[in-house]
Amino acid sequence: MSSIRFYDTTLRDGTQGEDVSFLVSDKIRIAHALDELGIDYIEGGWPGSNPKDIAFFRDIKKSPLNKAKVTAFGSTRRAGVTPEKDANIRTLIQAGPDAAAIFGKTWDFHVREALRISLEENLELIYDSLHFLKQNIGEVIYDAEHFFDGYKADPGYALRTLQAARDADVDCIVLCDTNGGTLPQEFPAILSEVKKAVPGATLGIHTHNDSECAVANTLVAVEHGATHVQGTINGFGERCGNANLCSIIPSLQLKMGRECLSDEQLRLLRQVSRYVYELANIVPNKHQAFVGNSAFAHKGGVHVSAIQRHPETYEHIRPERVGNTTRVLVSDLSGRSNILVKAEQFNINLDSKDPVTMEILEEIKDLENKGYQFEGAEASFELLMRRAMGKMKHFFSVIGFRVIDTKRHEDEKTFSEATVQVKVGGKIEHTAAEGSGPVNALDNALRKALENFYPQLKEMKLMDYKVRVLSAGRGTASGTRVLVESGDKSSRWGTVGVSDNIIDASYHALVDAFVYKLLKDEEHLD
Repeated sequence: MSSIRFYDTTLRDGTQGEDVSFLVSDKIRIAHALDELGIDYIEGGWPGSNPKDIAFFRDIKKSPLNKAKVTAFGSTRRAGVTPEKDANIRTLIQAGPDAAAIFGKTWDFHVREALRISLEENLELIYDSLHFLKQNIGEVIYDAEHFFDGYKADPGYALRTLQAARDADVDCIVLCDTNGGTLPQEFPAILSEVKKAVPGATLGIHTHNDSECAVANTLVAVEHGATHVQGTINGFGERCGNANLCSIIPSLQLKMGRECLSDEQLRLLRQVSRYVYELANIVPNKHQAFVGNSAFAHKGGVHVSAIQRHPETYEHIRPERVGNTTRVLVSDLSGRSNILVKAEQFNINLDSKDPVTMEILEEIKDLENKGYQFEGAEASFELLMRRAMGKMKHFFSVIGFRVIDTKRHEDEKTFSEATVQVKVGGKIEHTAAEGSGPVNALDNALRKALENFYPQLKEMKLMDYKVRVLSAGRGTASGTRVLVESGDKSSRWGTVGVSDNIIDASYHALVDAFVYKLLKDEEHLD
């Protein structure tokens, strides 16, 4: 069994994706996370293309990695210029990386139309550049750009470009599906011819996801001899993205039996995925395989009942192996099993024969029929269960509230003010607050009143606010569902409110958020 070497290009190829951008400090932090995960090569950028990448290679030396090789990316020399005089190649060497990866043209169409040189001169570019780099950098990787398109257009020439790289004693030849248009069934025959053309060469694979086959193509390539695997965390990359290492790594290790990471490293996969999303300021894809929130989420009662007996019935791997967890969703499709599993998660003792279980189930179905949805509001669901069982502490009452929106002049912003009366332990607090809109004003007024009694609410922040129109065909009289995500320094939680009045729906979601924070902190202290 051959060992697999992972090459991550999130910091270079990944940043070419729409909406993806990292500061130099972000790139340093991600590099250390990838190093901890067990990635072998971390491509930090193209030092010849922009100052940010030059800064990365400078700064990463101040906080060296434990295992991963910092790799610099570049291209073959320009036509008519020797490698030692080519500015990009000189900058590549000056960056002082542990390894270098450069790409060259393998598709005769690109050689003629993009470079506008002869096919023979392109072979010289490849050989000269790699040979020169091998004399100056410890390890050199050759990315055969557009290899699969080039092979399909002119197999003989595409293979000659690989032979030029081999003759330069390059350490690895990477076959690139740059346009992402190759299908899995095309790989075996092509890989077979590659191995005949460059016998004994270490082969790598670099795929893009334009046909949504990047992960599948990578796995097939490994099955047919590739031992160097390139990709990005979360599949970030240009157009439709690169091959997603968050899917490739567990597939190779857990399903194909390939030597990859330690069990401890594999359990970091979801954590690293979320970390990269966070630094990119992108909302995580909840439906992402292996690491997404919904990857091991179960909604139907039959499914939940089955996974309680044997998780394998509806889970293809144990989620803990990649740092994820089984989630049981609560909806109008739920059965008793869902309620019991959720109760166990919340440390609430329920029995399948307990009448409270059926009461909760019926209430959920009634509420969802009215428009409630608990899949993103597990805090509201926990409060619902506790109230049904009579185990809910009463922290405060809202006697009433009023929200006023005023627009005095056409060219002025709307002014929002909320007034609330709350009762805590027999004491009544009457406060008012302004805000950026009516919901923000109400949130501020509730906080102002409650923080006098519960100072810990100052730690709590509203992280996200979503509104969904429920009733079709009623125009502005439609019902609304408001989902609020709140958080503090240790966790996040979701709450929900439904009403034909958007302020009222927001009020219910906000009150649940405050109550859950108080409940959570009290139980933690106990």
